[in-house]
Amino acid sequence: MKLKNILIVVKDIEKSKQFYHDLFGLDMVLDNDGNMILTEGLVLQDEKIWKDFLGREVVPENNACELYFEEPNIEAFAEKLEKLYPSIRYANQLMRHSWGQKVIRFYDLDGNLIEVGTSEAGVGG
Repeated sequence: MKLKNILIVVKDIEKSKQFYHDLFGLDMVLDNDGNMILTEGLVLQDEKIWKDFLGREVVPENNACELYFEEPNIEAFAEKLEKLYPSIRYANQLMRHSWGQKVIRFYDLDGNLIEVGTSEAGVGG
């Protein structure tokens, strides 16, 4: 068995596609009318489709999971995030863990939690 994709629910697929391209360089692989596959296996699904399928409400900022990305130049990433999306909500600003890894956590446009960290302790300054 092989994990193929991670799906997140979004209100506006086009805005989310732009967000993930701007910050992470992800590009569209397939647009299937409310389901969009991006490079690296991230799938964006329109909130209406998800709600109809599950019959339940979507709970943004539920803090039950996160998307994790690694970035060696995390300071430059934090600056880009602030410049492109100044109203973004942070779970925590850029910080260094006790083991040396630098991380930043924030919510995407729909309340999905994202963590960006350096790949190894002390990497990135």
